Amino acid sequence: MPTLLHEALATFTDLLAAAQASGDPEPTAMTLATATRHGAPSARTVLLKSFDERGFVFYTHSTSAKGRELHDNPRAALLFHWKHLPQPVQVRIEGMVVAVDAAQADAYFASRPRMSQIGAWASLQSQTLDARETFEAAIARYESEFAGRDVPRPSGWTGYRVVPDGIEFWYAGDFRLHDRRRYDLRAGAWEKRMLYP
Repeated sequence: MPTLLHEALATFTDLLAAAQASGDPEPTAMTLATATRHGAPSARTVLLKSFDERGFVFYTHSTSAKGRELHDNPRAALLFHWKHLPQPVQVRIEGMVVAVDAAQADAYFASRPRMSQIGAWASLQSQTLDARETFEAAIARYESEFAGRDVPRPSGWTGYRVVPDGIEFWYAGDFRLHDRRRYDLRAGAWEKRMLYP
């Protein structure tokens, strides 16, 4: 693993641990920004489920709005904002997006609470819902269908990995005199630089 990428991941690991210890109610929450093939952006909050030198992983339906956008335009940006730290921090990550393999998606899906698994079957994510009762009826139908056995992973439900080619750490400073440190992958090698606030 490149030394500078290792340094960036070590910094991220330490900051995430500090955020988890700070009382932040959702320290793994991150804004995920995607765009259509025509460049129209959208953003939403998802949860980081794992990370390593290969990238940062989250899970969703491939037929959701974000899944469709990632199919058409497989780049994304992530933003963590840990404002409960003594010195608030933002972490920005950009890169290409790839699907995780089926074995990894299966393993994570099997670890989810059963009702979350049922919900993955019942939800036509991002599609129009005529009434809450329709969704609740679908939940009841799948609870009955899978009664007494493990809930399998729906074929369209999977994980995505953001493979970073840019990572920035933003440390809040008084009078908006922030400290910004940026890592970029250029021509196959990682570089590190500071940025003006």
